[in-house]
Amino acid sequence: MSGTAHTTGAQTAQVRTIGRVTTLATPQTVLLASPRGYCAGVDRAVQTVERALDLYGPPVYVRKEIVHNKHVVESLRARGAIFVDELTDEVPEGAITVFSAHGVSPAVHADAEQRGLRTIDATCPLVTKVHREAVKFAEEGYHMILIGHAGHEEVEGTMGEAPDHITLVETIDDVDRLEIDPDTEKLAYISQTTLSVGETREIITRLRERFTHIVGPRKDDICYATTNRQLAVKQLAEQCDLVLVIGSQNSSNSLRLVDVTRELGTDSYLIDNASEVDEAWLTGRRTIGITSGASAPDELVEQLVDVFRSRGTTDVRELEVIREDVRFMLPKTIRVEQSARDAAQV
Repeated sequence: MSGTAHTTGAQTAQVRTIGRVTTLATPQTVLLASPRGYCAGVDRAVQTVERALDLYGPPVYVRKEIVHNKHVVESLRARGAIFVDELTDEVPEGAITVFSAHGVSPAVHADAEQRGLRTIDATCPLVTKVHREAVKFAEEGYHMILIGHAGHEEVEGTMGEAPDHITLVETIDDVDRLEIDPDTEKLAYISQTTLSVGETREIITRLRERFTHIVGPRKDDICYATTNRQLAVKQLAEQCDLVLVIGSQNSSNSLRLVDVTRELGTDSYLIDNASEVDEAWLTGRRTIGITSGASAPDELVEQLVDVFRSRGTTDVRELEVIREDVRFMLPKTIRVEQSARDAAQV
């Protein structure tokens, strides 16, 4: 037996269990940020592993997590993908091996070739763009300041393109501590693609203050999806009492969505799925916003929305800030193999 109690603010749903009544908070409105979830690079990477499994059969080895999302990784693992941290003896000679969306260094490519692995590169094209910038700047004699997070796979791959020409900074304080001669003639900056737009802008401003002649890429390195999701969550935060961000703890862009929301004074929490919602977060909230990082599938958002609908929330709306229509082709290796298979069946 269950009932619903209404208040002047948030609603509550009463669930009767043996011996007691548990009151569950029920927001009046749920707003869904748009855009949210998968970006073109993530969609391409996930499809790459799925197609590789279809074409070659399991196992398909994947260096690192294909994207930073627990749900995606577990789903692909269940289909026969084997995730490895490095290309050790665990990966047999000649095995089908996919490089993740975050990119790898030339040393990893060389190691794979030496071991005879059949590689498929699922690196996001926007990450590849940063790699090419690093190579170009290095060839032209520039020393580069890379704005990014130490230990992130994308940063490791980028630095591997020109390790003797790159210095990593994470904060404005790091910029102030740089021991680089201000008169160094050729100085450039590049950045990780999944950073906070505002924070990165502040770091670039400080770099330009210290090194007035520093140059940057012709086009911003932070990817369109990161920018758009942060723009959308800003508008979401202005209309909500709480914003729930669906994404994994190792997802840089998901963490930045929480940071951006909190900077605006709105409570926000990062969750992998609906089961991680703390009931205390919902108490007294009339309008709850939901968004998701660029590596989180939308089915996780739908599951969370279903939870609120089951409690009695009927006002569920999209808050569309900008429309995205970016698509990336699958890696050439996959396309060529698929065409050959299709031709053989004709």
